Amino acid sequence: MIAEILADTTARMDRAVEAAKEDFATVRTGRANPQLFQKVLVDYYGTPTPLAQLASLNSSDARTLVITPYDKSALKAIEQAVREMPNLGANPTNDGTLVRVTMPELTAERRKEYVKLVRTKGEDSKVQLRGIRRKSKDELDALKSEVGEDDLVRAEKELDAVTRAHVDAIDEALKRKEAELLEV
Repeated sequence: MIAEILADTTARMDRAVEAAKEDFATVRTGRANPQLFQKVLVDYYGTPTPLAQLASLNSSDARTLVITPYDKSALKAIEQAVREMPNLGANPTNDGTLVRVTMPELTAERRKEYVKLVRTKGEDSKVQLRGIRRKSKDELDALKSEVGEDDLVRAEKELDAVTRAHVDAIDEALKRKEAELLEV
C-alpha cells in the first residue's frame, strides 16, 4: 500500500516537473521559437483551438517565425490571437497566405521581466509539488492503523526525498532558463 502511494506520488510529481519545463519553454528568449506559440488559442469558428492544430510553424531566421494556416479563412483569427498573446510583444503581419511574426529585440529591462515571470512560474510549480506531497502525506497518515509506525516514518522520509529531488529538478530547469534569458 505504501509503495503504491509513493509510486503514484512520484508519477504525479514527474508530470508536474514536465509541465513546468513546458511552461518555461513558452517564455521567449532572443530567438523566434515555435514553442513560444504552444499555448496560443485561436478563436476558430467560435471554439478556442490551439494554434498548432490550425497551422504549421517554422522559423525563417532568428527573429522571424512563419505561420502557414491549413485553412486560409483562419488567417485573420490567427493574426489576432498572436497579437493579443501576453508577454510576447510580437508584431504579426498577414500577406494573404501566411502570417509572419517578427519578434522585437529583447532589451535588458525586458529580459529581467521575463526572468521574474519564469521565477513566478517556477514557484507556482513548487507549490504544486508541495500540494502533491501534502495529499500523499495525508494518504500515508490514513494508513496509520494498518501498518507499523516505523514503516510510516520510513515512507515519510522517502516522500521527502522524492519531493526534494523534484524541487531540485524544477530549480535546475529554472536556472537553465534564466541563463538562456540573460544570454545576449
